[in-house]
Amino acid sequence: MTSLRSVGDSDPPVVGLPESDAELVAGDAEQFGVLFDRYAGVLHRYCAGRVGAGVAEDVVADVFCLAFKQRDRYDAGRVNALPWLYGIATNLLRRRWRQEVARYRAMAKVVPPLATSDEPAQRAVERTDATEYVRLISSALEQMPRRQRDVLLLFALADLDYAEIATALGIPVGTVRSALHRARKRLRDVLPAHANVSASPEMTP
Repeated sequence: MTSLRSVGDSDPPVVGLPESDAELVAGDAEQFGVLFDRYAGVLHRYCAGRVGAGVAEDVVADVFCLAFKQRDRYDAGRVNALPWLYGIATNLLRRRWRQEVARYRAMAKVVPPLATSDEPAQRAVERTDATEYVRLISSALEQMPRRQRDVLLLFALADLDYAEIATALGIPVGTVRSALHRARKRLRDVLPAHANVSASPEMTP
């Protein structure tokens, strides 16, 4: 039986499947907007951890504006655009250093509600320890070299792996490993011996 389709016809498009990030980057403004829907939330969380929620909204908006302008530079071989977007966000955050410092100093003054004991005296001790812990971390982040801080926070806040951080920052994986090792050592040097610095503290907006 002869097919109604000619030999040169292509298969009909499959409707409903999401486009890959690379296809969206290469598309028009409407298609590029799908990237915003996919990733604006996680990018905002990362930026808010560094400069606060209000400033983060402006940074995320700038990320997508700049990414759209620079989309011709995107490596189409990379299926996941998120590390690329994190890299743009990190570069933009460098221009907000004063606000990031203010964020760390404000965090150092917050008394975390982390007390778990039923005993008032023990609760007071726990809150004092937690406050000192946050103060030490905030101070360490403020004084940390930029690359170490960027690598540490992309690892801890953005949950990127070594290869993704390397892509985001445009540096070799070996440099990522070295920077993360040094950043962790800085934290270990200032934090109490029992503190866990396998990654980094959670920094909520």
